[in-house]
Amino acid sequence: MGYELQAVIAKDEVLRGASRDLPAAQVASIGQGLSLIPMTDQLFDAATDGTEGPPGFWRLPGGFDKRLADWSAAGAVAYVEAEYFGGVGEQHAAVWADGAVVLGPLHVLEGQPFGSAGSPISQALRRLGVVADAATDEFATVELDRHRHSEDWIA
Repeated sequence: MGYELQAVIAKDEVLRGASRDLPAAQVASIGQGLSLIPMTDQLFDAATDGTEGPPGFWRLPGGFDKRLADWSAAGAVAYVEAEYFGGVGEQHAAVWADGAVVLGPLHVLEGQPFGSAGSPISQALRRLGVVADAATDEFATVELDRHRHSEDWIA
């Protein structure tokens, strides 16, 4: 069974305020005061400026990184991607704060181990303030494994 996630993650109030100008954006709570906006087909189409997205990401629309930088004036914002099938896959993440990239882009490709800092998504969540206990990582702490597909967060 597969798992995929492409989403913007930030404090709930940051995403709810920032997404007002983007009707295709739907916000879902994930825990520890954070929410996510899944990168649905509708959001991708509404958010792209027609250019190619930044290298290293599958579903970050062209020009959307500029919007994330703008949104980060109100608080740190992450864009994350993960895709797994049968326990094998990839993760990508970046974090913006105060209008600039402050983490990443981080990439762990298929077959590569996570470094001592953890997965790209866990590092991004940590930068957003997620606190994990000793038994789990930040990804599991906010239960990003709760749904197997991005769209399921808003279903």
